[in-house]
Amino acid sequence: MPELPEVEVTRRSFGARIRGARVAAVRVGKPLRWPLGCSAQSLVGQTVGEAHRRGKYLWLPLERGGLLLHLGMSGSLRFDAHAAPPGPHDHFDLVTDRGTLRLTDPRRFGAVVFAAAIDADPAARLLAGLGIEPFDPAFDGAHLHAALRRRHGAIKQALLAGDIVVGAGNIYACEALFAAGIDPRARASSLSRPRCARLAAAVRETLARALAAGGSTLRDFRDAHGMAGAFQHEARVYGRSGLPCVVCGTPIRRIVQGQRATYFCPRCQRR
Repeated sequence: MPELPEVEVTRRSFGARIRGARVAAVRVGKPLRWPLGCSAQSLVGQTVGEAHRRGKYLWLPLERGGLLLHLGMSGSLRFDAHAAPPGPHDHFDLVTDRGTLRLTDPRRFGAVVFAAAIDADPAARLLAGLGIEPFDPAFDGAHLHAALRRRHGAIKQALLAGDIVVGAGNIYACEALFAAGIDPRARASSLSRPRCARLAAAVRETLARALAAGGSTLRDFRDAHGMAGAFQHEARVYGRSGLPCVVCGTPIRRIVQGQRATYFCPRCQRR
């Protein structure tokens, strides 16, 4: 699933090129997770503003309202000056005088939804439960410690929930917990302030590394240029079950938490 780094890489790869473009046509293919919520024709003639990201959502403002986009489980956006004819998995085209922004999504869990404003429904409702952005200066050890006080489940599950901090998807949660030396099974509410400070810093550092690497591509992800991410090749624990820890040499373990694979070093990461 594309996570925060992949969505931000996508935004950066097309945002500047589409800003100021005028919508010439809109093509809607097979139904996505939610309906568009307006007639495609009503978008024609409008000028595109500056794309923004909130969590794993992209907001593409128009002169009258805007589009909230989500890549779902397997989606990707591509922006081409001369787009090829749409294929069976190409479900939305925003055709502009500078090129076509196309959503490709084999599993159709993605979405393109119109809203009158980012703080109006349905956009406001979809964004309401999101936690703080990881690069927000307010996201620090004190914030994390306070947010975890009533979380008695495993710390990895608390990170994945997205209502405390956005962006720590499965790969990045595993990597951040390793960097912080915290066992993913540790009870969230048991983490001390110093450990929360290390974890908050590790989340930011991990996501920054992922952004620099263009995100992670395990199956489908490509940015708007069609480029794959490379962070998966830098992973220290994720996907390395049975291989030696890069720090201590202990074999990396794989367990399942909440139906998601978790990778960790049983020696370096403590409860």
